[in-house]
Amino acid sequence: MPNQLPAVNAVRLARASAGPPSAGPRIAGPPSAGPPSAGPRILVIDDETQISDFIGRALAAEGYPTDVAQDSADGLRQASTGDYSLVILDLVMPGMDGRAVLSQLIGSRPDAAVLVLSCIDDVATKVTCLELGAQDYLTKPFSLAELLARVRARLRDGGQVRSEPLRSGDLVLDVGRLQADIGHGPVALTRLEFMLLRELAEHPGESVRKDQLLASIWGLDFDPGSNVVDVCVRRLRSKLGFDLIKTVRGAGYKLAS
Repeated sequence: MPNQLPAVNAVRLARASAGPPSAGPRIAGPPSAGPPSAGPRILVIDDETQISDFIGRALAAEGYPTDVAQDSADGLRQASTGDYSLVILDLVMPGMDGRAVLSQLIGSRPDAAVLVLSCIDDVATKVTCLELGAQDYLTKPFSLAELLARVRARLRDGGQVRSEPLRSGDLVLDVGRLQADIGHGPVALTRLEFMLLRELAEHPGESVRKDQLLASIWGLDFDPGSNVVDVCVRRLRSKLGFDLIKTVRGAGYKLAS
């Protein structure tokens, strides 16, 4: 498989999948036995058959057993009951909207790893999905090489989940429950709030620049002038106290000593 493929959109995927095997992109699997069955299993939820089949073949060629659901109800059922290491979820589907699928899935399985793959590219939708519990967001048209790289990254993250609390001074972060405690009892956080607080906790005594927080938590494709970092900090202060996070003028934010 080539290391890098050009960006693909639904039309090109349809052309690639609709013709005979020789007409589409050749995704070579293992020479004999096929992909192993014991590896991380992935579910693709996308109502566009050409896209879901294309992604499914590419993942299988990488050694990931993959199931496909082509409507939101079936996708939610499989994701809620199946043993999947990752769910790749489209947002625009007939019936239940993908954001509702995401909300219900995370509600029933808070540990579920979800990568949203959608043609919707506005910042508000990305933030909403990350707040609902998605671990990543990739827009269509997309590069197959980038999708596979993000899948590998998400699966690595899932295999290295910390079970022990993360401590920084009086702050205790419960990674599994997405909770923070500064000595007054645990407080539930959204995924973005937790990620921002963890980033600060992992740099004790140091200020972390806003652009660094923006890149590591929201992704490099977010507008550097966005105020999402400031908004998230305000929400954390309202939940945990205004003295926990200090503003370092011209340098970003840091945890109080």
